Amino acid sequence: MIITTAGRTSGEMVRYAKEISKEVQGRFVIRGDNSIKEIQRKEQQHVLVVGKKRMELYPVEGDHPFFFHPNSSMFRMKRLMKSEHDPFIEATKLEEGMSVLDCTLGMASDSITASFIVGEKGKVEGIEGDPSIAYLVKKGLQQWKTGIAVCDEALRRVVVKNENYGTFLQKCEDNSFDVVYFDPMFEETIATSNGIDGMKQLALYTELTAEVIQEAKRVAKHRVVLKDHFRSQRFSQFGFHVYKRKSAVFHFGVIEIKDSM
Repeated sequence: MIITTAGRTSGEMVRYAKEISKEVQGRFVIRGDNSIKEIQRKEQQHVLVVGKKRMELYPVEGDHPFFFHPNSSMFRMKRLMKSEHDPFIEATKLEEGMSVLDCTLGMASDSITASFIVGEKGKVEGIEGDPSIAYLVKKGLQQWKTGIAVCDEALRRVVVKNENYGTFLQKCEDNSFDVVYFDPMFEETIATSNGIDGMKQLALYTELTAEVIQEAKRVAKHRVVLKDHFRSQRFSQFGFHVYKRKSAVFHFGVIEIKDSM
């Protein structure tokens, strides 16, 4: 990965970009008058642009940058503050103090929403297979300021791990998370939201298997939850009870552990 700065920058941002290059084990390149496309053509690598407000990752063969943004989690948290419903929270039946393993972190909107509900006494860990996405989302969760203290706290509590979710599940102890969650299609890929087009070009679309679901059932104390397209065959394939939502593109499927044993 190549690390550079925005077009107009300062010595402070150059120093910060160099620090980032060490963290990601990339190579810092002075931006100068070069465009991102010119740097990509020359280096044939992803280019991470460090700016004052955010970092943007330009995939080497992509047309759109990827950057962190809390996306739908912001208005979802605001709705929850008003005691309005959230389909994800209803399907997972999350409460304060519970623990969640989000196996398909992506832009982390579900993990952020989960963190808001489970609070300080709870735990939310998100697994992301692509190292670039994992790094930018982790940084974003640490640095993004929503202007609302409880929302900022929810972002900060999400723990990001760059691993394959199948491998990670195998390492988990029995009943180590209250809820294990999968969103294999990444809800944001069909929603209009910031940074998503860039993520499409980087995301790893790992297919769910019976072995992975079996591991998830072993790791989950209460339930395994799957979010998928309403026409998906995975609900019936893996034995999920589907909570259908009228006119919704996605449904939630749930395996209650007490019912599956």
